[in-house]
Amino acid sequence: MGEEKQGVLVVVGHQNPVTQLQAKYKELETGFKDWLAKQSLPVEAVVVTATSSLQGAAIGGLMATFTNDLSSSLAAPPPPGASFNPRAMASLQQAQALSGGPFIQARNFAVMTGVNAGISCVLKRIRGKEDVQSSMVAAFGSGAVFTLVSGMGGGGPNLAVNVVSSGVLFALMQGGLFKLGEKFSKPAVEEDVMYSKTRGMLSRLGLNSYEKNFKTGFLTDTTLPLLTDSALRDVKIPPGPRLLILDHIQREAELNNNKGKGGRRT
Repeated sequence: MGEEKQGVLVVVGHQNPVTQLQAKYKELETGFKDWLAKQSLPVEAVVVTATSSLQGAAIGGLMATFTNDLSSSLAAPPPPGASFNPRAMASLQQAQALSGGPFIQARNFAVMTGVNAGISCVLKRIRGKEDVQSSMVAAFGSGAVFTLVSGMGGGGPNLAVNVVSSGVLFALMQGGLFKLGEKFSKPAVEEDVMYSKTRGMLSRLGLNSYEKNFKTGFLTDTTLPLLTDSALRDVKIPPGPRLLILDHIQREAELNNNKGKGGRRT
């Protein structure tokens, strides 16, 4: 919408509706989390499990809708007279369990995500933190229950073995993903602050490539006045750069001392 004023078209802008929706969703999400944090452990666990189950059901149903053709082919019974060995039949049963229709997959994913979120919520409240151990325990429970509900565990004496093995597999996968995410999401700001003076010194000397050597030996800014030739040699810095670094540190120390003496004169 716009209006013309003295030959100039003035455009009256409107906020992007997508941005408005995102802001509203963020506001609701923050309010919900604040409310949930004030509830008792049983209430929080039930609410978290229920909401996560709904999300999992939506994801499972959507995925099954897109893979409907594959589900139909796997769900078909084997042809008459065909003979399969027990391992092949077990694999077929597992494939059929994973390839059900939208309602089946919605149920499977609802159970898997709900159990995982519920166990994580309880462990986080009890232990006061969320770490790889809690994540793996939650994944173990999620995998075990998913195996029971989906039918992947089969039946008979192998049921317990299949349930435990699936739980262990889920736990190992979740643990690996947790550590991988932890590695890539860890902020490097603190480390950068610890080496700011060191980086400046190496830059002035044209020795930027040796910054990694300082970090390998944990030679931070606080250790600069304490550096010796042997310390630099231990982190595999060659003789020439070692001499330049030590000379620079000595000159800096002498300059600071002269400033200190000059500052005390009256």
